[in-house]
Amino acid sequence: MRWSVGFTLLLALSLAATMARAAGPAVYVGIDAEFGLINSTSAQAIEKGARIAVDEINRAGGVLGGRPLELVVTDNKSSPARAKDNLLDLSARKDMVAVLCGRFSPVVLDTLDLVHTNRIVILDPWASADGITDNGRTPNYVFRLSLRDSLAMPAMLDHARGRGVKRVALLLPNTGWGRSNAAAAEQAAARTGLRIVASEWYNWGDRSFAMQYAAARAAGAEALVLVANDLEGVSFVREMAALPALQRMPVISHWGITGGRFFEEAGSALTEVDFSVVQTFSFLTADPRRVALFMQSWERLYGAVDPASIPSPVGVGHAYDLVHILALAVNLAGSTETQAVRDALEKVRGYKGLVRNFDQPFSPGRHDALSQEDVFMAEYGRDGRLVPVPRK
Repeated sequence: MRWSVGFTLLLALSLAATMARAAGPAVYVGIDAEFGLINSTSAQAIEKGARIAVDEINRAGGVLGGRPLELVVTDNKSSPARAKDNLLDLSARKDMVAVLCGRFSPVVLDTLDLVHTNRIVILDPWASADGITDNGRTPNYVFRLSLRDSLAMPAMLDHARGRGVKRVALLLPNTGWGRSNAAAAEQAAARTGLRIVASEWYNWGDRSFAMQYAAARAAGAEALVLVANDLEGVSFVREMAALPALQRMPVISHWGITGGRFFEEAGSALTEVDFSVVQTFSFLTADPRRVALFMQSWERLYGAVDPASIPSPVGVGHAYDLVHILALAVNLAGSTETQAVRDALEKVRGYKGLVRNFDQPFSPGRHDALSQEDVFMAEYGRDGRLVPVPRK
């Protein structure tokens, strides 16, 4: 009996060792995002979504016949120069198949030359400037499963028109992201029949927008389209809340404000402002069966939580789906060589995701996985949850 038990144990150990040898070395996926930025929740959401996908993929056998995926995370602190250094370091690692970027479009736009010179596959789960994927490079090494500004602006202006608004003003950052939105808004306004009566600009780090807001009201705007991240968004909402009620226009916001502690920092001021924000994913409206399976994985890694309370849900959902699509592409390529993986990403078919199901996420002429039908507006509930606004 003791011999039988010992033999069984020896056999099990031998099989485990054989499987470990067969699995081979790790296949790496990078994340370079704004982890060190004050109050950031976007980078952290992207990492959590990616880690859950990696855990599921590895539990199902990994990639390339059993090789595990492994994340390598770097912090660019929203600095383009730091992002470039990080991307070079990540791409120098053997078997690094792709890198997920972060929230800030100006950072990603500034790295495009380096990305294509070094053939680094970039997966974009957040940054929305059109030029990130419409970058003019052939072959194109950037793939986005996220909002783009030319999808955001039609949804935002349609929301304004649905409320009876005919004249809007834009409040935009003086960055590549702001300029992308200005162009998208002009095109969307021409289609919707709305008039853009003012385009007001500000710089990152500004803490007062009183002059721009006064100019927008003086131009006859009935609603304000806000393009901002959380820090500027908080200052803007606080200033608006301090105005007499009749001077407060409805605010229709881009989603940069959701990448930080906007709700917590805005506090009671937010309850004084008519405020809505564009989104592309919500745990409240996603397929309940898919959400339940995802939350089993979340609880295994991070503990039980109400999915509707997860910060920056778009970062979680987009990164999760992107990593699963990447794993399919790596297997389709049969290689960790980035050019082969890039080519395979254009050929992945039939992925059933958390955000939605995709017949073909990407193609040679389309490196944006989402479409206008995926975009909706949401509002903050009193508990901080982003609640989708029913479509009219």
